[in-house]
Amino acid sequence: MRVKCALCEVIENIEDYSLQAKRLRNRPIHTYMCDSCHKRITKKTEERAATGNFNLYRSPKVEDEF
Repeated sequence: MRVKCALCEVIENIEDYSLQAKRLRNRPIHTYMCDSCHKRITKKTEERAATGNFNLYRSPKVEDEF
């Protein structure tokens, strides 16, 4: 399966029957990101988290009584 990175627009081939390919086919909102972009974003995020000025905004967990 040919996929295009959402950030750098590099076209790569991934295995047709891989889990990642299945997710991309069945859920169009999911986007593909190449390994180099993924590593770069991970590195930058870890650097920002190490500074102490990094806030990760998550929605509050709602516990169901049932």
